[in-house]
Amino acid sequence: MLGEPMGQGWTQVWELLLALVLCSLIGLERELKQKSAGLRTHTLVGVGAALFLLVSKYGFTDVLAEGRIVLDPSRVAAQIVSGIGFIGGGLIFVRRDVVRGLTTAAVVWMSVAVGCACAAGLPLLALVVTAAHFLVVYGYPPLIRLATRTRPATSSVRVVYRDGEGVLRTVLELATQSGYAVQHAVTQHQSLDRDEEDEHGRTLLQARRLIELRMRLVGPRAVNDLLAALADQSGVVAVETGEIDDTSE
Repeated sequence: MLGEPMGQGWTQVWELLLALVLCSLIGLERELKQKSAGLRTHTLVGVGAALFLLVSKYGFTDVLAEGRIVLDPSRVAAQIVSGIGFIGGGLIFVRRDVVRGLTTAAVVWMSVAVGCACAAGLPLLALVVTAAHFLVVYGYPPLIRLATRTRPATSSVRVVYRDGEGVLRTVLELATQSGYAVQHAVTQHQSLDRDEEDEHGRTLLQARRLIELRMRLVGPRAVNDLLAALADQSGVVAVETGEIDDTSE
């Protein structure tokens, strides 16, 4: 009556609430896994995408009523898909040759799709996709571990050790003896490390250079035993690892 767009009834409210509930469930799963994008992020992007689609469907009815303008509602949906890539790109990062955040970025993208489906009047599809999300994140990892139990895995191992004590040879020997093949290894000089005391309790100022060794290993999936063996070696200061093909992002 006042010339405002139509499409502000209980049907649209129900579609927004459905997007809120389904995207909250998806975000809760990410929150429980302590991911960078959790409950609030997934809920907001899902409900926001639903609102954008509702605006695209009903926000221009007052203009269309004049009969001289033709609009394509699908253009807004296409812009939502491309625009969410900025958020997804911000969730993906690389740290020491290990890529993190791919799964979380994909889940954010799926939350947007669920929100759009709710706003488009496709609640059954939104429910199916939400159920598929939980099937993938909870059902697929055991299947992947079962299927790849005998397949060699690629791991990234970082070792910091004191120079001049023959640690490099020991590290490489331990890796090969544990069944790993060294695909790539690179060393880099770090800061100086100082010894603390001599046999009389006096502080020594003898400085030793620290070397950082980064290795890419191919072999058994579990590297815990190798890490423990490396940490027990004399001259080793720090040891850490990251699975290159980790599926639990």
